[in-house]
Amino acid sequence: MRKNFGAKAWTYPQPVYMIASYDENGVADVMNVAWGCIAGYKQIALYLDVKHQTTENILKRKAFSVSMGDASCVEACDYVGIVSAKKEPQKVEKAGFHVVKSNFVDAPLIEELPMAVECQLLSYDKESELMVGEIINVSVDERILDSDGNIDLSLFSPITFDPVHNDYITLGKKVGNAFEDGMKLKK
Repeated sequence: MRKNFGAKAWTYPQPVYMIASYDENGVADVMNVAWGCIAGYKQIALYLDVKHQTTENILKRKAFSVSMGDASCVEACDYVGIVSAKKEPQKVEKAGFHVVKSNFVDAPLIEELPMAVECQLLSYDKESELMVGEIINVSVDERILDSDGNIDLSLFSPITFDPVHNDYITLGKKVGNAFEDGMKLKK
């Protein structure tokens, strides 16, 4: 038997995306976003209200980075999601984040968050609030790479958002092999 909840913005997992941008004066801003996804091999889609400082920055500078929130930075990741840069211009510093400029797009990278997707703005629709970015580069701090140079999730703890309980959850253990386990059912 199922229980019906009606229309809700509930899906699992919801990545905790940290969107970083520069304003017109080169001041970095970071915000926490749960509504986003990969939209193609070289595109990412985010839903950002036009009133956010981050949205204004991206529309002016045409670039942004998307870092994965990490368990080691939960407090800072949450803080930049509940505080507006319009009210607290130093929120990045208050969160304890340090930024460096991307070598690929006109956007900051957050040093404490080891993985970032660096993007150029492709489009933004003010009515639907859908922003689409072209993925120019993915940068990963070497501290989360294995001996073969690949991301090692035992060294990195990306967090997801539980929209039902307003919790941050880390990813769990491996349960299967993509593009392989289903082959057992293919005849």
